[in-house]
Amino acid sequence: MANLHRGEIEAQFGDRAYRLCLTLGALAELEHAFGASDLVALAARFEQGRLRARDLLLIIGCGLRGAGASLSDAEVAALAHAQGLPGYVDVAGRLLAATFGEGEATRPPTPQAQ
Repeated sequence: MANLHRGEIEAQFGDRAYRLCLTLGALAELEHAFGASDLVALAARFEQGRLRARDLLLIIGCGLRGAGASLSDAEVAALAHAQGLPGYVDVAGRLLAATFGEGEATRPPTPQAQ
């Protein structure tokens, strides 16, 4: 069971429930992937509330790996959510809220077509 006080959430992909957590290592992976100079810059990027599909993949993948899942980005991309794109957006939004808090910085992201 996920512990929200540790920044964990649960999400259902296919017929399996997963735990996600943006650990320090997962946050470092996101900093590198997004070219953010530090955690403040990373949070500022998320404050915009605008993310591409690739961004959702990175956030969800880092969260899964942070919680101990051994999934590559390709395996994460193959995970199906019953609600489709809105479901992935919800998972990423809840994970960011659990990590950074419930402020303006964690409103659900809006995917961007590119």
